[in-house]
Amino acid sequence: MEGDIALIGLAVMGQNLILNMNDHGNVVVAYNRTVAKVDDFLAKEAKGTKIIGAHSIAEMCAKLKRPRRVMMLVKAGAAVDEFIQQLLPHLEPGDIIIDGGNSLYQDTARRVKEVEAKGLLFVGAGVSGGEEGARRGPSIMPGGSAAAWPHLKSIFQGVAAKVDDGSPCCDWVGEGGAGHYVKMVHNGIEYGDMQLICEAYQLLKDGLGMSYPEMHDVFGEWNKGVLDSYLIEITRDILAFKEADGSPLVEKILDKAGQKGTGKWTVEDSLEHGIPITLMSEAVYARCVSALKDERVAASKVLAGPAGPDGAVARIEVGDRRAFVDAIRDALYASKIISYAQGYMLMRAAAKANGWNLNYGGIALMWRGGCIIRSRFLGKIKEAFDTNHELVNLLLDPHFKGEIERAQAGWRKVIAAAVTSGVPVPAFSTALSFFDSYRTARLPANLLQAQRDYFGAHTYERVDRPRGEFHHTNWTGRGGDTSSSTYNA
Repeated sequence: MEGDIALIGLAVMGQNLILNMNDHGNVVVAYNRTVAKVDDFLAKEAKGTKIIGAHSIAEMCAKLKRPRRVMMLVKAGAAVDEFIQQLLPHLEPGDIIIDGGNSLYQDTARRVKEVEAKGLLFVGAGVSGGEEGARRGPSIMPGGSAAAWPHLKSIFQGVAAKVDDGSPCCDWVGEGGAGHYVKMVHNGIEYGDMQLICEAYQLLKDGLGMSYPEMHDVFGEWNKGVLDSYLIEITRDILAFKEADGSPLVEKILDKAGQKGTGKWTVEDSLEHGIPITLMSEAVYARCVSALKDERVAASKVLAGPAGPDGAVARIEVGDRRAFVDAIRDALYASKIISYAQGYMLMRAAAKANGWNLNYGGIALMWRGGCIIRSRFLGKIKEAFDTNHELVNLLLDPHFKGEIERAQAGWRKVIAAAVTSGVPVPAFSTALSFFDSYRTARLPANLLQAQRDYFGAHTYERVDRPRGEFHHTNWTGRGGDTSSSTYNA
């Protein structure tokens, strides 16, 4: 029996994706660098299936139908390049290599060119959903060699998560590194969503003094409305999880966040394109601040806020507690809209720079199920871009414009109360600042340009002259008329 596809990497994600592919009628060849893991997998999790084991790259490739399809789920970076080099001698023109890891999109773009130069095809596929998603239906975002897609479509769309109408959360994204780029932005948005939820949690716990059962109920209620999502759902469950002594487990977890770098990649790339993904940036930096645990503990004993030292915050005094909880929900929802608007701004800029023809409604569908940021909210994003393919910014869509207007009063009320009480809300705050900046026709950058011209002769444009015409002023009478060269970030 010949295999339909091979998968390299038998960590939990790899094993679960293989089992998922097997469930959907595919014959999968399994391989792992530590070959003992192959035998162990076949004897346990894969027992009774059609899954085939291989103990070498050569054996794995020999067991595949043509064109051979080989997928890697290995650590991003050097390991991917090493496996490509090991695979090439055993493959032939037309065969397909797929990287399903969290690779940097520039690496994927390079690999596409290198592999295509050998006559083979290369696909960088972002896969989201964690262990459960891999087993039951992930979101898959493939890009790279377009000629490979007809040979992968039925396998990938078969195992992918499905939305209510049966549409798969997987479609072709674009050439080069487009698939991994969209996955990178997904991860940046994931950072933002998680930080927003954490800020809402701290407002409820420290600002309002809510108990864990009360917060569990609040998140459960939120998950029935516009915030219905996987991350709200798991937050509800986490808040109810107790230790053997009856105390909430989350209270015992050290407040020092980890990160694997994909959020940082998104922020770094936004600087290259000059796109202000301010909320994702704050989410990354919030994790960096959390990592300063020992410094924060020491600082809490000497730096006092509204409630004094020891890291305490002043309780938020509200007349109607229920109304304020609703306002926190509105602040979370409005900030979430900003985060996704910024994510789509970045994808639009990257598409223009790289010559990708991204389907923005299709991307929302890919994220609608299976992935970590899956939510009801994404259905509305798909509608927005399906209705207007040229939509410049999500905030300009009638639905989201109306939602921001509805939530705005509560959003502002919550941030004001947080500032007064000393509860840090960096993501909520930067989201509102972006909204206020984006809706402001005249920002104080005119003064900034005057300052730049004063000290560096960097020139400026005038509102009473044609755009693109640059001027320099001798502000002191001593500076002369020579201007500096200019560039645009």
